[in-house]
Amino acid sequence: MEPVYRPVVTLALTIFKGMGWNIRTTGENHVPLSGPAVIATNHVGYLDFVFVGAAARKRGRLVRFLAKHEVFAHPVAGPLMRGMKHIPVDRYGRARDAIEASVEALRDGEVVGMFPEGTISRSFVPSDGKSGAARMAMKAKAPLIPGAVWGTQRILTKGRPKNWQRNITIMVELGEPIPYDETSDPDVVTKRLMEVIGEMVQNAAASYPDRPVGDDDRWWLPAHLGGTAPTVEESLEMSRAEREERARRRRGE
Repeated sequence: MEPVYRPVVTLALTIFKGMGWNIRTTGENHVPLSGPAVIATNHVGYLDFVFVGAAARKRGRLVRFLAKHEVFAHPVAGPLMRGMKHIPVDRYGRARDAIEASVEALRDGEVVGMFPEGTISRSFVPSDGKSGAARMAMKAKAPLIPGAVWGTQRILTKGRPKNWQRNITIMVELGEPIPYDETSDPDVVTKRLMEVIGEMVQNAAASYPDRPVGDDDRWWLPAHLGGTAPTVEESLEMSRAEREERARRRRGE
């Protein structure tokens, strides 16, 4: 029984249809019909989890996503997140608590979703990933499924105003599970995971059918594709500055 998740999914799909968003999913056959799996994708927009979840839903699966614990403290989003059995991550506390909770969910046969980069990439190019996805998959002996999501940055992303534009194309591709065995090094598995995700994102961006309508609309394209998004180096510097600012706020400075 999913008294919260299924109605939320139905509402979301109704909104997508009303907005005329063209959601294209491929590779959902890699999601098992039953049993555990970890889906790990790039992160370009705040709604990535919604569209990745929509791809898995084609296999009849509901995905339990890891999300920062601040979302769970929100008076509206919090009850919904808990009702959908998503998993909180305290970025400044014990990160392994989220890994342990995810492994428990996987051992219960759930599909767990996460973004190994840990934050939205302002450059829209995948950065290095943390090893949590590989570690939880290996500990639970679950398939580690790489994925790419593209187009969601045009709707709602970091540092940009909301854009409820109609007829936007959203692409989600899921790939073959990353191979590993009990002797594998999680860091090596993570490196391969991010390499595959990077290749998938590059292919998605290259085959994306929508184009900017003018110079002012090139912001959602990576710099190396002729867009005006921050470069990878600029994005990393902005993330570093944000981390330092959050640290100062926690210290009360």
